[in-house]
Amino acid sequence: MNTLLNIIWLVLSGIWLFLGYVLAGVVMCILIVTIPWGIASFRIAGYALWPFGRTVVQKPTSGAWSFIGNIIWVILAGWWLALEHLVAGVLLCITIIGIPLGIANFKLVPVSLAPLGKEIVDA
Repeated sequence: MNTLLNIIWLVLSGIWLFLGYVLAGVVMCILIVTIPWGIASFRIAGYALWPFGRTVVQKPTSGAWSFIGNIIWVILAGWWLALEHLVAGVLLCITIIGIPLGIANFKLVPVSLAPLGKEIVDA
């Protein structure tokens, strides 16, 4: 079932979300100081491409630096990625088939706002 949901997700919204995260990662890597945010963006891009069957958990070793980094991330790129998830989620919830995918988009909003200090694991 996860594979079927992932394929539908990929066609309807996954590729566009993936491209948004990759664009944010490239911009962050061009600015040398923000490379850690670029790496986090690439990590979440893979999750946004194929999310079903995986989940996001808090890293137990993350501390105050990840909190500060997430504040900077929200200012630089997190707000428009979260907006991308909200728009895609609303558009997907218009159809009955898209409701589970829309809900998955809404679940990705916290990750798009605060990617540092989180880890993607298999469910």
